[in-house]
Amino acid sequence: MSHTVGVRQVQKQKTRQALLDAALGLLAEQSLSSLGLREVTRVVGIAPTAFYRHFKDLGELGVALVEEALGSLHAMVRAILVEQAAAEERIDRTIAVVERHVREHPAHVRFVARERHGGVRAVRQAIAGELDRFAEEVAEALGSQPVSEGWRAEDVRMLAELYVDRLVTTAAELIDAEDGGADEAARVVRTARRQLRLIAIARRHWVAEGGMG
Repeated sequence: MSHTVGVRQVQKQKTRQALLDAALGLLAEQSLSSLGLREVTRVVGIAPTAFYRHFKDLGELGVALVEEALGSLHAMVRAILVEQAAAEERIDRTIAVVERHVREHPAHVRFVARERHGGVRAVRQAIAGELDRFAEEVAEALGSQPVSEGWRAEDVRMLAELYVDRLVTTAAELIDAEDGGADEAARVVRTARRQLRLIAIARRHWVAEGGMG
């Protein structure tokens, strides 16, 4: 009996993932608010009613896609920021992580970029929540660096939000740069690196000009 239950669970998980993958493929050309449930189930090869065994609606499926898209990026960026390396090295490695994430998960990045301000409220909220947790993790990492000594918590959080916003924007710009080829992608990376350097320089002066207290 337990073996049968285990097989059913595996099959259920496979079908759930197939629905996510099918939706992601269809979302390459349209927004989630315009996507039809029957479109998704047709690709997977299941009856529309079977969809509800896995998700209550397409909004819940979209939330799951958000978790897939952003979940793994948090840990990778945080790991770089907690290292006791020079600022330039951390910037280069962080940008490299974003480039690799875009290269390996272009459909997920495109989905988040489109739906961040899209028409499905649950998905907008899920993206905002993931970015909020991302900023919290980055703030914790930045706060542990010696240059942040004496900073107020709200200032560290503000700095973290700048980093996260820049990384997310860079990922979206790399997706947009696909049609422009390697030169356009290189321009996006150079700009992102310069912007993060500017933030790092301003960070040092912020302490001197009253960021403490």
